[in-house]
Amino acid sequence: MEGTIYRGVLTNTGRHPFLLGNDGIRYLEDEFIWNGYLAHFNGLAVRARRLSQRDYETGKPIVIMWPDAPAPDESTIELYFNERLVKYPTSFMGHMAVNVSGEIFNFSHLINENEVMKSEEYFFRPALGEFAPHPVSGRDNTDDPQKPYYDKFGRLFMRTIHVLRITGLDTQKFSQLFHDELDMIRNTPADPKKPGAYRDFNILTNSCSTIIRDGFKKYGFKNIRGIFPRDLFVNISYFFLKQLEHPQIKASCHTLQQLKVPEAAASALPPLLNPLNLVKHRIMQSS
Repeated sequence: MEGTIYRGVLTNTGRHPFLLGNDGIRYLEDEFIWNGYLAHFNGLAVRARRLSQRDYETGKPIVIMWPDAPAPDESTIELYFNERLVKYPTSFMGHMAVNVSGEIFNFSHLINENEVMKSEEYFFRPALGEFAPHPVSGRDNTDDPQKPYYDKFGRLFMRTIHVLRITGLDTQKFSQLFHDELDMIRNTPADPKKPGAYRDFNILTNSCSTIIRDGFKKYGFKNIRGIFPRDLFVNISYFFLKQLEHPQIKASCHTLQQLKVPEAAASALPPLLNPLNLVKHRIMQSS
């Protein structure tokens, strides 16, 4: 049943992998479990559920699986700087998304990638069905509208992700700011010359990173600066870790290493373009 969340240890002892629940029941034994999960989660406690999207090979609902870990505190904001995808020139500067109380807001030049999603879908979607790269080209391909390949499976299988975690901010206000932005994007008339593209996207003024930057500015942090994802991530990180003095606001950084799978090459760090951010980055590394 779609929406039912199963919990157990991913077990792969033979032909049919399954989740072994605490009650001894073998869950999802008759479902196809993506090889990426078997490579990284075998023997670990996980959660799983069925998605509405279907696997092109089996015709069944796709099963998504993710580590069974406690959810972050609801008052948390996490900023995600995603390293670049080496096979896509448009990804040269990397990518940015923001998690507000468990809702991950993703902004993109592609209209279908302007979305808000749950954490497990952002990080751990399997490379199956429409989420997979095209089996021949290894890239996105929408030539067949009945069987599109968007090449947008779990970001943690595609890239290393650098995380800035912030607590003490008004998450309801941030959430409304980004929901309003999504509504505006979805109500923007399409450009008939570029079907599937977000018409008003601009790499310098209206991109994944500048939309998030402007959200922080609207909240009240007027000194936040940056255009490209890595530069903006360093700028915001330095501001919250080194400059802001507020007893209720705390920040920390960590890195989520890419989980390697055959469907994605190793990601790579884009360059820092602003020399000031290079200095800030070195200061943060040394502290």
